[in-house]
Amino acid sequence: MPVKVIVGMQWGDEGKGKIVDMISGKVDVVARYQGGANAGHTVVIGSEKYVLHLIPAGILRSDKTCIIGNGVVLDPAAFIAEVDGLAARDITAKGSLFISVRAHLIMPYHKRLDRASEQSASVTKIGTTGRGIGPTYSDKASRLGLRVADLYRPDYFRDRLVQSAKQKDSFLGSFYGEEGSDIDAVVETFMGYAERLKDYVADTGAMIRAAVAEGKSILAEGAQGTMLDIDQGTYPFVTSSTCVSGGACTGLGIPPSAITEVLGVMKAYTTRVGEGPFPTEMGGQEGEDLRAAGGEFGATTGRPRRCGWLDGVVGRYAVEVNGVNSIALTKMDVLDNMPEIRICVAYEMDGERLENMPANIADMARVTPIYETVKGWMSRTAGVSKYSDLPDGAKRYIDRVEELVQAKVSIVSTGESRAATIVR
Repeated sequence: MPVKVIVGMQWGDEGKGKIVDMISGKVDVVARYQGGANAGHTVVIGSEKYVLHLIPAGILRSDKTCIIGNGVVLDPAAFIAEVDGLAARDITAKGSLFISVRAHLIMPYHKRLDRASEQSASVTKIGTTGRGIGPTYSDKASRLGLRVADLYRPDYFRDRLVQSAKQKDSFLGSFYGEEGSDIDAVVETFMGYAERLKDYVADTGAMIRAAVAEGKSILAEGAQGTMLDIDQGTYPFVTSSTCVSGGACTGLGIPPSAITEVLGVMKAYTTRVGEGPFPTEMGGQEGEDLRAAGGEFGATTGRPRRCGWLDGVVGRYAVEVNGVNSIALTKMDVLDNMPEIRICVAYEMDGERLENMPANIADMARVTPIYETVKGWMSRTAGVSKYSDLPDGAKRYIDRVEELVQAKVSIVSTGESRAATIVR
């Protein structure tokens, strides 16, 4: 190894948290490379459930180094709340958790912009979480952002804040009638954050590159999924960062040559949160039943997820874009009681069969999925930990998924717990 990347193959919420937790026991470093507190990784250990938003899942193992890379946008309040929440459960982050000095900060005006934009009747709704993620990445690209390192140069921080806030306040006032920022109050608040964060701040890029040079094993943890990637996803109904495996390089400060393996995580069906096209989406009671069976509600927002059948076109695309070596197939047990299961093998548009995903969002919105129907196994897979114990129908389903997406399934998850996992 030394760097193994875990990436979502659909629209996020594939169950990456459990897979990261499982694999983190075998690595030295777990590093998050993009996104922000809009993500949520759920890990179940025994009777305890942990929902992490910014902090890598490796924090649940006391002997791991955990890193929040420069590609992540940091909400200091959310980070502090998460650290304090872990401490209340006797999990200490200090000494093993580090934040990149190059990570950009989510400021109060970013959240205000995010919420105002989503609520505006004149703007296409994306379905964001309202946590300021998109506006922070916009400032990063516009070279108006503030970074963690700036917190420790107070005069510089204030100058940058005034420059950035002036622009945002003008826009918020003109378009949404909102009041301007209280610069003194923001500075005071963020200087308080600086004091709380100082024990966690480090040049994490140098740390990871040193770990690579020493031959240590590193797990790069992505948030969201391929179809939400800013470049490769269903734009504009995407997140604002690079979710695909290549984002691990820019988001952590490592060369492509350091990545030796990519593990894609994919549900046995498909879900998405927010707006945008979703070819295999179920309607009516069928979708409601799948949502209830899978507990498909957002770990961060609690929003109900849209549910649909497995999309083989999306799966193939994700394998190609990410260079997926093998797949962790999650939530197999959710399909246990279905007499028939449908799999999308291709799309149809204007009488033409499409094997590949359209790049144009208008075309993606009007494709019709071409389904293949397979018999369900109608028996319990929940908690199964040996491949040989799976029903024959479940094995055939896995075989068909492998054929469609052109990658092997190396892990099968049959429940939330660590034990409910098959490693092939």
